Amino acid sequence: MTQEKTKKVCPTCQGKKVLAGVCECSSEWRGTQSDDEWEDCQCTPEQKCPACLGTGYVEE
Repeated sequence: MTQEKTKKVCPTCQGKKVLAGVCECSSEWRGTQSDDEWEDCQCTPEQKCPACLGTGYVEE
């Protein structure tokens, strides 16, 4: 008999396929200047989930 692989929602990204970027804000340091305003937050970009490779599911 053939064994079927079942798919389970990825526990790392909860099935969303990407990991959201993280933002850190602090008024004690200045990040980058946009026009005449300083931006106090630094953010990382979204990235494809390394556990499920962007599929949203893992095989059991």
